[in-house]
Parts: sequence; structure tokens; C-alpha cells
Amino acid sequence: MHKEIRYEGGSGLRLDKFLAQSEPEVSRGQFQQLIAEGEVLVNGEVQQKASFKLEPGSVISYSIPVQEETQLLHQAIAVDVIYVDENVIVVNKPAGMVVHPGAGNTQDTLVNAILHRWPEIAQVGDAERPGIVHRLDKDTSGVLILARNEAAYSWLVRQFKSRKTKKTYMALVDGEPPSPTGRIEASIGRDEKIRQRMAVVYGDKGKSAITEYYTLESYRDHTLLEVQPLTGRTHQIRVHLAFLGCPVAGDKIYGRRKKSLELPRFFLHAHKLTVKLPGDEEPTEFTAPLAADLKKILTTLQKE
Repeated sequence: MHKEIRYEGGSGLRLDKFLAQSEPEVSRGQFQQLIAEGEVLVNGEVQQKASFKLEPGSVISYSIPVQEETQLLHQAIAVDVIYVDENVIVVNKPAGMVVHPGAGNTQDTLVNAILHRWPEIAQVGDAERPGIVHRLDKDTSGVLILARNEAAYSWLVRQFKSRKTKKTYMALVDGEPPSPTGRIEASIGRDEKIRQRMAVVYGDKGKSAITEYYTLESYRDHTLLEVQPLTGRTHQIRVHLAFLGCPVAGDKIYGRRKKSLELPRFFLHAHKLTVKLPGDEEPTEFTAPLAADLKKILTTLQKE
């Protein structure tokens, strides 16, 4: 659907903020994506900066893709369930499984598997990714929690947004960090050269991101770290560790060109999640043991 609107406010309002205010049914994040993809024009010229400051009288034109309503498949796929009650489901997501359906990927996801056993989740949260309150990358294994009803969904979303959950990962990195323990504070945004990637950025181009790490074991050419992201940016751990000079082993996007180990995927595992369950006063910690393929790698390194 193509639209054209004129900005009549004062100088300096951000482009993405104005569009989100003008079109309440479309989120600011969606507009930021449209802008990054070159789908928004200001005074007839493509504008790919969401932070672009508008002047009175500016004419903005854009197209909003029409979303076709799709029926999510219910698939009988085995899922390793850590915990389940009337409000939540906690699973140990395997590496190689996408969390929810998306463009060009409509089946064999975690959501497809969950819908088969708990079909009521179809009515919870976002219709395109029902029950999902946080995500893990396709090749990251480990703990993930889903909501079974709308009240639980709101309860969990608030916790993740306010950073009251605690996420602990295990990561094997190439080389070693500059210090055994540390804290990385560096904003993350889209890589200006390769838009599909994220990168450490400066100024107002990204969102603040904080990661803490602790050394668990040192090997000849690698280090096993416990990593805690205090914010939840896309690819945060992988970007921050690469920025530190010790990328996650096996990471084809942010890692070293020459592989240091024969890995079927990058070595990143969501080991623990600490969260307050709906109605609880105290948090509960859920743990997913290290996946077999990653355990095998550590055994090999220990022998060396």
C-alpha cells in the first residue's frame, strides 16, 4: 500500500518516529527496517537513515507491504522440554532449529513443534510468532521460554524489556580476551556495508549494548567463556566478542576466515535462564546441559 504524507511539525523530529506516530498500526521497528531497505523517500529521494531529521513541509512517501495471513503448521517434531506448567513452557532448543516461521521459512521451526503439542499458543502474543517472548539464533542451542496464555506473555515480555531476566551463555572463542573477566559496552546497529550483518557502531546509529564475560577454561588456542548479555540486541554476544578480538569459534559471519576447529556450527549455548514465573515472588533458574556436539569439541581440546 503506497502512501504519501507531509510533515508540518517543527524542525528536528526523527523520520522513524514521525512515521510511527502517523501509522500507529505499524511499529517503529518495522519502519526502521523499511527505511534501511530503501523503501522510504523524503522529498523524492531515498532516505536510509532512521535518525534523519525532518524539516517542516517535507514530503514522505513509502509503501507498506500487505501481509498475507498464513496458517501456521502444527508439526509433530520432538522437543526437549525442561519445564511446563499452565503458564509457560521451557525448552532446550537444538542447534539448527529456527525459533519461529518467517519469510521463506514456514515449517520445521520451534513454534511449529510447540503448536502440535500446545495448540492454544496460537492465540498468544504475535500471530506470526505465537508465545515467543525472546529468541535464540538458529545455530544457538539452549534454554528458551514460551508463554502459554496472554497474561503470562505480558508478564514475561515486561521482564525481558526491563532487563530483569538473567541469561547465561557458554561460548568457546578463538584466542583469548584481553583480560580473564570483563565488561563490553559498545552500541550495536546494522553494518553499513553489509546490511544483513550487525556491527559495533558509534554516535546515534545503534542501540546501547552491554555484555559481561568470565573465563571458565583456557586451552592452547581457545578460551571457554561464561557470557552474560545485559541487553538483548541482535547477535549481541557474537558481535561483542568479535569486537574484542576473540570471535566465537565457528562463526562464519563474525568469526575468522580460517577455521580454527572443525565445527558443525558456531560454539554458543544458552546455558541458563533466570526468570520470575507468572505470580512468583522469587526467580527460578532453568538450565540446559551443553549439547553433545559441543561437549565433544571440549573433550578434544582437553586432550590437546
